[in-house]
Amino acid sequence: MGLHDLPLAERLLVARRGTAYFAQRLAELTDEQLHEPTALSGWSRAHLVAHVGYNAAALCRLLEWAATGIETPMYASPEQRGREIAEGATLSAAALRNLFDHTVARLDEKWRNLPDSAWEAQVRTAQGRTVPVSETAWMRTREVWIHAVDLGNGGRFGDFPDVVLESLLTDITGMWRRKDLGAGLVLTVDGCEPVAVQPDSAPAGKVSGPLAAVVRWAAGRGAVGLGPDIPEPPHWL
Repeated sequence: MGLHDLPLAERLLVARRGTAYFAQRLAELTDEQLHEPTALSGWSRAHLVAHVGYNAAALCRLLEWAATGIETPMYASPEQRGREIAEGATLSAAALRNLFDHTVARLDEKWRNLPDSAWEAQVRTAQGRTVPVSETAWMRTREVWIHAVDLGNGGRFGDFPDVVLESLLTDITGMWRRKDLGAGLVLTVDGCEPVAVQPDSAPAGKVSGPLAAVVRWAAGRGAVGLGPDIPEPPHWL
């Protein structure tokens, strides 16, 4: 079962749990540690916190679009998005923490107040996909859980609910298929049948292990607990 099979209220709850998980990791960092590097190329923890904060603000714009019918893109352009994160990373630690708290509260308010009739309104993501605005629950879930690990202070894929891990694996392999990536890759989660990323290609590389470890690898966060000779995963987002 994936997250999309759950009722909307439960999907929003999983997103809020992820937000709380990220907030806990953030609270455990000192102000000085916010400006230390992460494993994400060129990004400090400050970049990451700014990104997660501005992501919530961007999702608020999609909810406004759904509520009003007036097109309100997540970002004016990819350049504007990048500039916003770069400038956000220069904020003081107190301002970064405030940005996170404020945008979380705004997004939660938008979710609570969106009329039932508006949840299927079609909006466009930053990647150009047209989706119902209810997809913002999954978009936020993905951001907060994964980036809590990227903070690098104790977050683990093993802490994620199974429904999040299963949905991530479906999301990632689906993206690879759409982009014609991952030919020959066969993924086997412990206790499950092997799955070929591109079913029509001859098997050439195998990745098998616990669900959390396979998802961590697929998301580009390292092959931990998967044994030797693991191939690099295709690019995802």
